[in-house]
Amino acid sequence: MERVVITGMGVVSPLGNNINTFWSNLINGESGISTIDTFDITNHKTKIAGIIQDFDVDKILGKKEARRLDRFSQFALAAAEQAWTDSNLDLECIDTERLGVYVGSGIGGINTLIENIDALRQKGSRRVSPTLVPAMMSNAAAAQISIKWNAMGPSMSPVSACAIGNTAIGEAVRIIRSGEVDVMFAGGTEAAITDLSIASFSNATALSTRNDDPTKASRPFDENRDGFVMSEGAGILILESLSHALRRKSKIYAEVIGYGASSDAYHIVATHPEGKGAYLAMRSALKNANLSIEDIDVISAHATSTKVGDISETMAIKKLFGKQAYQIPVTANKSMLGHMLGAAGGVEAIALAMSLKEGIIPPTINLENPDSLCDLDYVPSVSRQVNIKTGLSNSFGFGGHNAALVLRKYE
Repeated sequence: MERVVITGMGVVSPLGNNINTFWSNLINGESGISTIDTFDITNHKTKIAGIIQDFDVDKILGKKEARRLDRFSQFALAAAEQAWTDSNLDLECIDTERLGVYVGSGIGGINTLIENIDALRQKGSRRVSPTLVPAMMSNAAAAQISIKWNAMGPSMSPVSACAIGNTAIGEAVRIIRSGEVDVMFAGGTEAAITDLSIASFSNATALSTRNDDPTKASRPFDENRDGFVMSEGAGILILESLSHALRRKSKIYAEVIGYGASSDAYHIVATHPEGKGAYLAMRSALKNANLSIEDIDVISAHATSTKVGDISETMAIKKLFGKQAYQIPVTANKSMLGHMLGAAGGVEAIALAMSLKEGIIPPTINLENPDSLCDLDYVPSVSRQVNIKTGLSNSFGFGGHNAALVLRKYE
């Protein structure tokens, strides 16, 4: 069975649109949350989000190409370009029939959909774009990556809500392990900060309304948390069989050694109150990696800053790790990034790979008054320099989808 390593990474995020900027801001505890300025928020209860800044899509992709793509595909292509360049792969030197793409999105091209609904209602059917469907479909990002890099191997867009990034990476690992492909683009992308989606999540009382202090709004595990903060972006990794990477003497960030998935089978939007599905996914990932609970040095939590979600994940960690849970640092990237929905898993896998490589655990910011039911070591306020070799990353989504990854420092 082939081993699988990460040889390239690319990110578009509220903390920066390249790996170095993103990582620097993350370990320095910077927040990427700000007041929404992309549409009129006057009548919205929630007025904050993690919005991508300084993203010159015309410069990155070219004006003609950018115009035919929804924002979620633009993010994905930009992150994929970074990852490909970072990997130092050469299309002339690889078998493109063994190059695949597993990149998903939870909501897809909602910006394009809304624009065309407005055109239909205001100007009539003739003003609806003929490119509406190929721009809005959830598999558009994966398809565009496949076309650009002539990736003729397996291509798929998993739709497992906010677990998408981990699902895509985990399934890509499976197919590389099988020997069917050599290289995979894997991760997630999302661009759903719209008038409509903010209204929907807000009316469901899922979003924070700490509008007067955006950088303090996302506060996982804190007693005063009041909901998640919606964000956008993309996180794309280049996964490669170890044998293929060694043949071309590639640099290696980390090895992906375990993947586990489960379903809560409980509720369409509410997490299982006891974290049963989360526990099963983590347990499965450790088993897949052939590890014991003592082997995990750090946990990157899903931790969205919701009342039930943070408690149930803490319960799941304690159920799996027992007393050992209190010895494992747990970090919550969403305290700085907000919740990037379908892009979250890919971006957080990148953060964990960097954490293992550099020996630094990013902090959980805004943890000022811990919830009494959230009593683990969440690395509050400041990053921590420590020798870590193996990490677990959690992603959970609406519908009860759960996916966990285990990464190991490559030595």
